[in-house]
Amino acid sequence: MKYLEGHRPRAIAHRGWHIGDLAGRENTLAAFQRAWDEGYRYLETDVHATADGVLVAFHDATLDRVTDGSGPIARRRFDELRDVRVRGVDPLPRMDELLAALPDARFLIDAKAPGAVGPLLDLLRDADAGSRVCVGSFSDRRLAALRAALGPDVASCLSPREVFALARAAAVGRSISTLAVSAQVPPSVRGIPVITPRFVEAAHAGGLEVHAWTIDDPAAMGNLLDIGVDGIMTDRPEVLRDLLQQRGSWR
Repeated sequence: MKYLEGHRPRAIAHRGWHIGDLAGRENTLAAFQRAWDEGYRYLETDVHATADGVLVAFHDATLDRVTDGSGPIARRRFDELRDVRVRGVDPLPRMDELLAALPDARFLIDAKAPGAVGPLLDLLRDADAGSRVCVGSFSDRRLAALRAALGPDVASCLSPREVFALARAAAVGRSISTLAVSAQVPPSVRGIPVITPRFVEAAHAGGLEVHAWTIDDPAAMGNLLDIGVDGIMTDRPEVLRDLLQQRGSWR
């Protein structure tokens, strides 16, 4: 599938390029366009649906943290949000507009709420964008619904339950069978290591790539690459790019 075509390790811009002059302007068209212009081909974002079913690229359920608006996105019609600005500058980006503006970018899309599932399915069908998207969710139920509707032709990440199953299998030298194409995981959870050589080996044995998130320290990035991860997601895209260039792995 197109999503997994190309060179590894995969450099993934978490919520776009929201540093420097774009500091704080996460999940905006400007942040994603800048990441693309800086050489990133994989972009991570989150989606919520408005009350009238418009899918917007936004991490939080409420507007308060990064915009001049307030309240839950799910309770507002999109027309009510047209004047809301991220950090006083950027409008809330519709996911369909992002896909249209960056037609060659590959998007990792996290469905943040149950109400986002239906609009996300509709969007991927209407935009014919399934081949360049990987869907994921921290909810096993939401991810199962996405997979059931999209089938095996659209890439998906491991669900939380599957990550746990893979970690258990790795501990005894086994792997798991899954429809997913990648494990999106942190290096550790509550001090317990997740990404280990055995975990990576088990994932690869099951046909899975391992993408680590969210890694901003260059030493940690280097250690993970040495273990054999296939991708790194970061909020410091300039740091990851510099490191990959030094290692001769930037494409």
